[in-house]
Amino acid sequence: MIYSPCNGKCTDQGTHCEGCGRTHEEVAETRKMIKGLVDYAVAKKYENFEDYASSISRAVLWKLQNPA
Repeated sequence: MIYSPCNGKCTDQGTHCEGCGRTHEEVAETRKMIKGLVDYAVAKKYENFEDYASSISRAVLWKLQNPA
């Protein structure tokens, strides 16, 4: 399966978003994960959001490339 990012043309009819083609369930799960990461950064009062987001991105990519 190929991941398709949001393109800003979101729809909520049917089973899939017509904008990105992902299921509405997948979109909701992704939003929930992102919200958790944002909430964590806010709770920690991080001021360097760019560094935090970049670090998360690198960690996710590394884990995908080096599964345990």
